[in-house]
Amino acid sequence: MYAVSFYDADPDAGPEHFQRLVDTYPRHKAYLDEFAKDGDVLMIGTFGDPASQGSMAIFRSREAAERFRDGDPFMTEGLVYRSRILDWDPAVFAER
Repeated sequence: MYAVSFYDADPDAGPEHFQRLVDTYPRHKAYLDEFAKDGDVLMIGTFGDPASQGSMAIFRSREAAERFRDGDPFMTEGLVYRSRILDWDPAVFAER
């Protein structure tokens, strides 16, 4: 069972909030790079317009998703409007 984590964008956030995200990104990226070394995060990224659509990540387990979220600078610095983690049981097909 995998876990999918969503970070929802604040629909009322102004340009100053976006600037805080830009300023925090290097700490978020460093945290992600270190976290990813264990292989617990499979994919992560923003949607087409991250300021309005947010982002998501796929983790090997709910525990890994919760651990990442709890230490992520975007979360610890109060920059995520809403976070959700959903358990996911995908059908996986062989790669070609």
